[in-house]
Amino acid sequence: MNIVIPAINWASIAPELVVFITAMVVLLIGAFFPRVSSGVTAGISLLGVMLSFLVTASLWGSSELAFANMLALDNYRLFFNFIFLICTGLTILASIDYFGKSSEPVEHAEYYALLLFACVGMMFMAAGTDLITIFLGLETMSIAIYILAAFVKKNIKGNEAALKYLLLGAFSTGFLLYGIALIFGATGSSNLATIYKYLSGTSNLSSPMLLFGMGFLIVGFGFKIASVPFHMWTPDVYEGAPTVVTAFMAAGVKAAAFAAFLRVFVYALPSLQPNWIAILWVLAILTMTIGNLAALLQENIKRMLAYSSIAHAGYIMIGMVAAKNAAADIGTYSVLYYLLAYTFMNIGAFIIVVLYGRYAEDNLNISDYAGMGYKYPVLGATMAIFMFSLAGIPPTAGFVGKFYIFAAAVKGGFIDLAIIGVINSVLSVYYYLRVTVMIYMREPVADQPGLKFSRSATLATTIAAVATLVLGIFPDTFITMARQSVSLILG
Repeated sequence: MNIVIPAINWASIAPELVVFITAMVVLLIGAFFPRVSSGVTAGISLLGVMLSFLVTASLWGSSELAFANMLALDNYRLFFNFIFLICTGLTILASIDYFGKSSEPVEHAEYYALLLFACVGMMFMAAGTDLITIFLGLETMSIAIYILAAFVKKNIKGNEAALKYLLLGAFSTGFLLYGIALIFGATGSSNLATIYKYLSGTSNLSSPMLLFGMGFLIVGFGFKIASVPFHMWTPDVYEGAPTVVTAFMAAGVKAAAFAAFLRVFVYALPSLQPNWIAILWVLAILTMTIGNLAALLQENIKRMLAYSSIAHAGYIMIGMVAAKNAAADIGTYSVLYYLLAYTFMNIGAFIIVVLYGRYAEDNLNISDYAGMGYKYPVLGATMAIFMFSLAGIPPTAGFVGKFYIFAAAVKGGFIDLAIIGVINSVLSVYYYLRVTVMIYMREPVADQPGLKFSRSATLATTIAAVATLVLGIFPDTFITMARQSVSLILG
């Protein structure tokens, strides 16, 4: 009997390997050299992220399938790799002093290793061309995030947040796995290309097994992107988790979920588009509206940003609804650009919360920001940039992202959805500008000790602020990259 060993192209997963090996090195350093400082483990982690970023850039333009057609090496995956690596790198920079100044000893090597393992899971979610691969990537990411949410053990809110996230996450994973099983039962395969070919060649698109499978997939992905009505975990988890972890979750987890969501539905299930477009149309409206209305009522800035994150998921879903064509469609690449812009402006806002909270979860009420612009002019101006971008005010990245999303809806014939999106965007201006008004038009809070700014967190904030403005003023290069990412996507 001849045993054939399949060819393995390790170069196709080089970016993921770099991050994974770095995570293992950091973990072993923490185990064998426990007295090594947080700066050393953070530096090694950041070096691995930068090296993976360079490897990803060197692979741009590649187009192949690997590991028995279960992974794709294409620009779509590489574009999302950039997002995940940027998100991880900024989180590492913001974390160095966050845990260094914590009143409780923190196993910093384990923390950075978990961040890197979560990043690896995100990267495989974007690369997966098989439902099983996507599921494995999602679980790798989720398990690491569950632990990170409760990383500060004496934080009762953090423990509660992690437990809620674990229970609801496991519940949503059950829906996703059951959806995968039903799709496999209906089509005979879990490979996205095979599913696409089967559905393109059959007239039995109203099969209950197929439609229920599609519905369960929407529920599973809906939990991860924090779409209404699957959003109930978001405010409590965002508030209870350490702020740097919340920043990582808000940007990275959402981007990874949308990467898989988009590849599965737009590129593998276009034959069922009339069915899932109708569902996403309703969910987009509910998500935008409920997210914005709830954000209006919040006094805690982390909960406000949590509901804001829910609303932004609704805006992104507009792009999915409008993505009628797979190749180089404005609805598809507008989603990619929006997620890139959202990563910078959202992580930047959370890092400001970290800095102003003195690395100790202080100053979390919006009223605590009164007069911040007078006491700390640069910090106030930076926060204003992020608030303007989240609100969609020019010349920021948020404005360009919303412009392309709403333009895609109009071009796709969903004018009513675009109008509702614009109304919601105008509604959101109130609670974003409320923070800015507090910063510049209220008297400073008396008897507050001064802030001490770390170099690493300041660098992360500066990068995020500059990128938010550059993406808004000079968007052409990034729009072109997003368009290239969806024009030759492999399934």
